[in-house]
Amino acid sequence: MNRFFSFILLLTLLISAVTAAVTATGDGNDTAALLLFQSQTDIHGTLLHNWTLPVNSTTACTAQWLGVKCINNRVSAVILPSFNLRGPITALSSLPLLRLLDLRNNRLNGTLTPITQCTNLKLIYLSGNDFSGEIPPEISSLRRLLRLDVSNNNLEGSIPTQIANLTRLLTLRLQNNELSGTIPKSLNSLQNLKELNFSNNELYGSVPNGLYNHFGENSFDGNEGLCGIGNLPQCSYTGEIVPSNPSSLPTTSTATIEEPHEKSRKGLSRGGVVAIVMVNVVALLVVVSFMVAYYCGKYSRTQSFSMSGSECGKRRSSYSSEKRVYANNNGGGGGDSDGTTATDRSKLVFFDRRKPFELEELLRASAEMLGKGCLGTVYKAVLDDGITVAVKRLKDANPCPRKEFEQYMDVIGKLKHPNMVKLRAYYYAKEEKLLVYDYLPNGSLHSLLHGNRGPGRIPLDWTTRISLVLGAARGLAHIHEEYADSRIPHGNVKSSNVLLDKNGVACISDFGLSLLLNPVHAIARLGGYKAPEQSEIKRLSQKSDVYSFGVLLLEVLTGKAPSEYPSPTRPHDEEEELPVDLPKWVRSVVRDEWTAEVFDQELLRYKNIEEELVSMLHVAMACVVPLPEKRPTMVEVVKLIEEIRIEQSPLGEDYDESRNSLSPSLATTEDGLPGY
Repeated sequence: MNRFFSFILLLTLLISAVTAAVTATGDGNDTAALLLFQSQTDIHGTLLHNWTLPVNSTTACTAQWLGVKCINNRVSAVILPSFNLRGPITALSSLPLLRLLDLRNNRLNGTLTPITQCTNLKLIYLSGNDFSGEIPPEISSLRRLLRLDVSNNNLEGSIPTQIANLTRLLTLRLQNNELSGTIPKSLNSLQNLKELNFSNNELYGSVPNGLYNHFGENSFDGNEGLCGIGNLPQCSYTGEIVPSNPSSLPTTSTATIEEPHEKSRKGLSRGGVVAIVMVNVVALLVVVSFMVAYYCGKYSRTQSFSMSGSECGKRRSSYSSEKRVYANNNGGGGGDSDGTTATDRSKLVFFDRRKPFELEELLRASAEMLGKGCLGTVYKAVLDDGITVAVKRLKDANPCPRKEFEQYMDVIGKLKHPNMVKLRAYYYAKEEKLLVYDYLPNGSLHSLLHGNRGPGRIPLDWTTRISLVLGAARGLAHIHEEYADSRIPHGNVKSSNVLLDKNGVACISDFGLSLLLNPVHAIARLGGYKAPEQSEIKRLSQKSDVYSFGVLLLEVLTGKAPSEYPSPTRPHDEEEELPVDLPKWVRSVVRDEWTAEVFDQELLRYKNIEEELVSMLHVAMACVVPLPEKRPTMVEVVKLIEEIRIEQSPLGEDYDESRNSLSPSLATTEDGLPGY
């Protein structure tokens, strides 16, 4: 009997030792995979200071690496959004127990195939990167997957039907890619799906009725080849619309049209005759259209495009009541002196694949003036189909030559980031320049901070403030990183240029408009919260952007409007303190050890945030040091803010990515004027 118990004890110890060895080996493999990933993607060394193995730690879990979460000493989550990582994610395929992968807003590339090896994944957030290739059908092996977000990449090919096997899926975001083909009808079987977005791709064919009814038209916008019920174009009898992109043609179809040069052995069919007649009719219409356009352009050169109705005191106007024409160039042959021809001057130039619209549609739109800035007037325009855009009409009709203007628009228009206001299109004519942006409905950070400071005001809580400044920092850091070599600045950083989208996400606006002005004029008319060196060097810089952002942080912490930009919604009486030079004032208060007096009284009502307030104050003061070379970069500022309050991505299955910290004041404050 004693031998038996001894055998059992020995067997138990052996099993425990083997289990521990396997666990240790597995964790060691996890650490090796992460180190390989870091070596392949962290080209700026952002993780080097943290992803190390101290003497008392042998694994990523025991060393508590930044952005790495573990369960039972195995890596279960990698959370590294906006870390400026560039390269493939191949190394992560060696993390078998990974449940959450959040690598949003980096510059990662390659294919998505590696993640199909991580069969325990539940949450995948890879939006805002440079992934290419097709969505691998093997993604269906991720049977525990709840949320898949690969939007804002360069993915192509068709949507795999195998996605329908992900029966637990709650979120499927594929928007803003280059996906083609038809939408699989099998996706109707995803009973748990709560969010779906296929907008701004190159999809074609019929939208399954069940998906359209459940998720609405907006989930399919920007795919010109789609048809179906509701407001979509009506499908032909084949149920399929052939896209304009030849690479997206379907491989099979119930009905085909022969190419004109192919000869039929049986002669022309009735359909062939009809096709030839239709081609001739279309050609005739094209010729007539060009003739009409030519004569319309010829007789419209003596007038000038104007949207001044709103500027003359009207809060509501219609573009259709104002005339669109051009300055007389003394009879030149169909073009303006700056090279604008009668054909191209009447067009809007778009930067994305979303549904474009004609200039005439924009002129017909009902318009509301939102505000006037140093560069022009901003209007809210509602098009005939309900799309709302913001239109900035530049005050200076000829800020720079046409070629330079178009080059600058390309610089602005090609940038995309979740924390930047997107330039959708621009219009150029000799005497008129229009910029068309996405319309953001929730006002600006300036209006939230300073609007309605009376008794009925709903306070702007700390969680919302830190979320907004982090979003603004990420947008600004993206600009600086994209143009690190040319050192192009934003040039106009201030709280009124931090706008909020429908979800309360902060977006930087007005980027690039400083390029349209010479440096001296840019300093005088822009500059945001001006850095001290700008009075001497007379030019904008990325370091001056950092200073301006530091002032913005002080504005958020103190609730005070900087002296250059007093709040228009708070008229000063004799007893009220005038706006101050925030950096100078804060330094004086901190020097006198009255640090608590710095912070906005609205913030002092919240508990357990004192340490975060002081930490954010240190970040702000680092940004506003007088010597530009002593200031941190915006990438470093983002990391510092994230260390104060890093955005958590829970592992729970009921995780909802919507930003629940949106302050009630977003819904009640209406007096903020967007910057754009």
